[in-house]
Amino acid sequence: MQNRFLRGMAHGIPIALGYLSVSFGFGIMAVRAGLSPFAATVISASNLTSAGQAAGVDIIAASGAIIEMILVQLTINIRYSLMAISLSQKLDSGFTTPHRLAASYGITDEIFAVCSAQAEPLTPSYMYGMILVAFAGWVSGTALGAAAGQLLPVALSSALGIVLYGMFLAIIIPPSRKNKNVLAVVITAAGISILFRYVITAVSGGFAVIISAAAASALGALLFPVKDEEEVS
Repeated sequence: MQNRFLRGMAHGIPIALGYLSVSFGFGIMAVRAGLSPFAATVISASNLTSAGQAAGVDIIAASGAIIEMILVQLTINIRYSLMAISLSQKLDSGFTTPHRLAASYGITDEIFAVCSAQAEPLTPSYMYGMILVAFAGWVSGTALGAAAGQLLPVALSSALGIVLYGMFLAIIIPPSRKNKNVLAVVITAAGISILFRYVITAVSGGFAVIISAAAASALGALLFPVKDEEEVS
């Protein structure tokens, strides 16, 4: 058990290093939106979702409604449920229900990718080791960024605040270059978002995210359906 836990920690170090820089940008963004460093750190400790946290802070800053926050988080983070379902096929027999509930807290895009690449069944100790290190990187980065946001000049903190958005671009650009269908969906979502930003300004930012994501996804599913394996064969 100890060896598996340490192995999980070793696999979590690269994730933590990446999270450290990205969450630093989130910490700065949260402070600029009016949150205290403590509040920003608590958000990171209780969420572990970069896109969801960024959208949530925007809604908080705009004094959005609770229902808006709920729908935005559901739209952005529902992918984690699909990741959890996928990983459930790789779990060791020692993964009891309490372990499943505890591990589900730490399923992120990066942790899912590393766990999916493992040839052997996933054990609770392995996932806990990885989640612990990744959690430390994400939360400590947020705390450092929030503290720096209060001390650094406005121009510098604004420049560092784009780190989080740079991560989003790093996520969508590679698949968009490989698949024109993905590129079309990304462009559609961006176009709808711009429309809400400059034309239909009466819609709040949170609902604009929901509508943009849902509309682009629906259009992509309609125009570029993914064939089942049986149809391909």
